[in-house]
Amino acid sequence: MSQPDMSQLLAQAQQMQAQLQQAQQEIIASTVVGEAGNGLVSVSMSGGGTVSEIKIDPKVVDPEDIETLQDLLTGAFNDAHQKVADLAQEKMGPLSQGMGGEELGGLFG
Repeated sequence: MSQPDMSQLLAQAQQMQAQLQQAQQEIIASTVVGEAGNGLVSVSMSGGGTVSEIKIDPKVVDPEDIETLQDLLTGAFNDAHQKVADLAQEKMGPLSQGMGGEELGGLFG
């Protein structure tokens, strides 16, 4: 059995690090839209978790039923958050498998 070439291992590690950084930048630059109530409420969120826009259909604005609107907002935020997590898994998953399948420091999820 021969010893692994350390320069080759270092080059592979540097390439993996560059791929991870690129994937993280792509995630942060992305925007997802979480929805609730069949699109009556939507939340636009960056891959970094920053909310950029909230849309509420006037149909769901009922002063007598604030709880439903609150539930829809909560659902839309949760949907957006899940989509960011799914995007992170899609971009980072294959790279994390190359690192022994370890989670990436709990960054996403």
